[in-house]
Formats: sequence, structure tokens, C-alpha cells
Amino acid sequence: MQFTSNGTIALQIAIKALELTGEIITTPFSYVATTTAILWENCEPVFVDIENHTFCIDASKIEAAITPRTTGILATHVYGYPCDVLAIEDIAQRHNLKVIYDGAHAFGVRIHGRSLLSYGDLTTCSFHATKLFHTVEGGAIVIKNEALARKIWLYKSFGHIGDEYFTLGVNGKNSEFHAAMGLCNLPRVEGFIEQRRALAECYRRELAGLPLQFPEPIDDSLQYNYSYFPVLFDTENHLLRVKEALAAQTINTRRYFFPSLNQLPYHAGASCPTSEDVSRRVLCLPFYQELTFEQVRWISQLVRNFYGLTG
Repeated sequence: MQFTSNGTIALQIAIKALELTGEIITTPFSYVATTTAILWENCEPVFVDIENHTFCIDASKIEAAITPRTTGILATHVYGYPCDVLAIEDIAQRHNLKVIYDGAHAFGVRIHGRSLLSYGDLTTCSFHATKLFHTVEGGAIVIKNEALARKIWLYKSFGHIGDEYFTLGVNGKNSEFHAAMGLCNLPRVEGFIEQRRALAECYRRELAGLPLQFPEPIDDSLQYNYSYFPVLFDTENHLLRVKEALAAQTINTRRYFFPSLNQLPYHAGASCPTSEDVSRRVLCLPFYQELTFEQVRWISQLVRNFYGLTG
């Protein structure tokens, strides 16, 4: 694994290191860095719609988007829920494509008995302060190949070692201070996950009976990290009114992700109806391990009040 200055530079270096060109199949439901990293590396994002359980890229629609110009797939494990990694691996092998996973939300997740970060040719991480595991600011690239690891190390280190210059490079390094913060947080991750699990269960109980939808895993082998608590409202109007009501109580929420990336003003793509619909109706409620159960119940009651229900 190579520690980087942030998760965006990790994506850019991953694309560069795999020598991707032309078209890269990607998801429209992700943070904007996923798409802009592709554009920054002079490649063309080709959007494939998402499925409606985990909100990850719909693997069954990928093959129809492959053209002679396609060189890779860049998919996001949304909210820590895994893409269909086995189906994507099969597609990539049959069409000779490289696979990068944006694993910004996936630290600590396991599936099929192994780390979710071990799938694909490369997986990138974000260690921003809002993440389950953080280094205040930072990122990483998970690499399985020694030669590729050296290449990526050079790319993030200006392309040289001492006075020997090997290739072009950028300043993708991070500092000892950020690494020290990560070492302080790392032993606590399992505890963070357990506390978040309990908070998520509390939210689910308190919000039961409302016309809300939550992402659901589709694989029984999943060991989840509870990185976020997204709620899919029945209408965008209801989402906006609930968001406003919570803001009036100084409760911050986030439309994460909005808009659907195929509707970016500087690079629109083909229609992706499921992603466009989900992005309009999804809201992430406050969710961090220091949150109290009393605060979860208060937030949930404010949502229930909107629908005319009391606890």
C-alpha cells in the first residue's frame, strides 16, 4: 500500500500507473473526484447506471457499454457496500480491462473472507477526517504487484530517488504528522465499527414505519464497516423539507451524492435513471462514533415529526 496526500491524487496516480487511455467505464453515483480524476488524466468517463439495493454500479449493464476504446473500469464501493466484485472481475478478464475501485468508504469491509480493498488491479482509499479511519487528510493505493508498487511510489515522489531520476512524477506524498494520526486511530477502528453498528441499529428502530429506504447488501458474506447512514426519502421535496427542519435545529446533513455525475454541467453523460432518482432523494444523517443514542433518537423524532408521527 502507498500512503498518499489525499484520495483524489490516489485515483489520478492509479489511472496513470495502469496506463489507461480512451474510455473508462464508471459510476454516476459517487463523489465528483471519481469522475474528475478520469477527466484530469485525459480519459473519457462512460457512465453505467447503478442498481437499486447498494447504489453501486450495475455490473449487469457494464458489457453493453464496452467499446474498442474501453481500457478500464473505475467503480465505487458506495457507503462501504461492495460492488459485485466477482462479476466485474469476470467481465474485466474476458475483455482484457483493468479495474480500479474507489474504496474511499470501504476501509475495514470484508467480503468472501477477504478485505474488500484486495479486489481489482488497484483500490484507492481516502483518509479524510470525515472517514471511518482517517489521518486528518490522506489517502492510499492498495497494490498487489511489486513492480507496480515501485512505479506508483515513483509517481507520487516526483519520479526520483535522491539524485537518480526515473520517470515523471508529482508530489503525492503525505507527512509524518498525518501518518502518526493514522497510527493513533488504527487500533481503534474495530471499536469505531461496533459503536457505529449500534447507532445504525438505533436509527433503524427509531425510523421504522416511515416511507424511507436504506441501502441493503446483496451478499451474506459481507462484514460491513457502517461508514455512513444514508436515507432514501420517498420524494425530493420531502428530503429538502426534512433537511431544512434539521438545519433549523443546527443539525447538519449532506446530500451525498448529489447530483448524479452524468449531469455535471461541465461533462454531461448518457441518462442514468436510477442514479438520477437516487441522487435526488438520498440524504446522509449525522453519523459518527461519538454520536449519542439520545441524539439519534432526537434526530429521528424530528424526521418522524415531519411525517406527523410521534415516538
